[in-house]
Amino acid sequence: MSFQSLALRPRLLDAVVEMGYTSPTPIQREAIPHVLEGRDVVGCAQTGTGKTAAFVLPTLHRIKPDGKLRALVVTPTRELAQQIGEVGREAARFSRHRIAEIYGGVGYEPQLKKLRQGVDMVVATPGRLLDIHERGEIDFSRVEILVLDEADRMLDMGFWPDVRRIIRLLPEKRQNLLFSATMSSGVLNVVRSTLNEPVNIETSQATKPVDEVEQAVYPVSSRQKSELLVALLEERHMERVLVFTRTKHRADRVHKVLSKAGISAASIHGGRTQAQRQKALDNFKAGKTRVLVATDVVARGIDVDEISHVVNYDLPNTPEDYVHRIGRTARAGATGSAVSFLAAEETALLHEIERKLGERLEIRDHDGFAYATDRIVPMAERKVTGGPRLAYSGGVMRRGGRGRGSARRRR
Repeated sequence: MSFQSLALRPRLLDAVVEMGYTSPTPIQREAIPHVLEGRDVVGCAQTGTGKTAAFVLPTLHRIKPDGKLRALVVTPTRELAQQIGEVGREAARFSRHRIAEIYGGVGYEPQLKKLRQGVDMVVATPGRLLDIHERGEIDFSRVEILVLDEADRMLDMGFWPDVRRIIRLLPEKRQNLLFSATMSSGVLNVVRSTLNEPVNIETSQATKPVDEVEQAVYPVSSRQKSELLVALLEERHMERVLVFTRTKHRADRVHKVLSKAGISAASIHGGRTQAQRQKALDNFKAGKTRVLVATDVVARGIDVDEISHVVNYDLPNTPEDYVHRIGRTARAGATGSAVSFLAAEETALLHEIERKLGERLEIRDHDGFAYATDRIVPMAERKVTGGPRLAYSGGVMRRGGRGRGSARRRR
């Protein structure tokens, strides 16, 4: 199927060519015709599959470029709002639609200036959008299309009361589009009354990582995680690396350790200013920074091609977050690797991830790394590749020799 067969307006098709799109991805192929028909859509597709264009293109097709706010996209983070706005402007380069992003962490005046000049689509985070509405600076009366992007993340982050307030401010007669990498029953229960006979679209592998991601788990003591990360970065071919930590404090600490080791790194999380976050992201995109250390709060706004490795310095709290994280690599058909560090206290999280994936992940050691004896290797019957390693004897771990043939394994 070609984009021409989707019956988008010629000016949008011209933009599609300029954007480098050749043929629609599965989520675009499935969703765009229904959006063009005016149907409510619930779309579920993993990160990196063209989900943003799947709602941006048909939305621009359906609204007039007259400077009146007719499409509203609500999303959980500033970075994601910027990403969607960028895709929107690229798609609208020939159609004259005007698009503005509204998010916190920056001054109000530049955003208000854009609104006063007239916009056709607004991409916003919930809190700042409500603030601007309370100031009387935005008119929702002509909104025809509402898009909730990453709806499950907004629920997880506690934004749903704000989202409900926004929905109540909009015209009752409108088209509703929900898109996310995962779509939990909790989200669907919350929005059920908002939707009008929605079309449900779930592309293949919507909640699983793409096959092109090589996944491995490295058991290591919590106190040795930073040391192991430095060792991997020094010896492995890891060109552009995204590292995830559980908290912003750990992100900053890992950033400092890497910088001290002479590895070009930056951190990005909710505690950094918008200017700091944007600079870190821009340098990472440009290849000036080799390693970006991030938290889940900002993860979904990181839209960077050619990320060679994702490192889960801390395992995420949910399998869904694991899927989102490793989806940052192997985008658009490329290959990539996901490395997860496993401390003893994270074993239950690993089991949940594996149950979600329906498979066991390979357990590895880093050759030559001096592991502390207090680390835990999950399930003695699972092989550990590489060396040195821990061998099992009577259920007690002991130090194994170097090399592949030296470890005793239980099958």
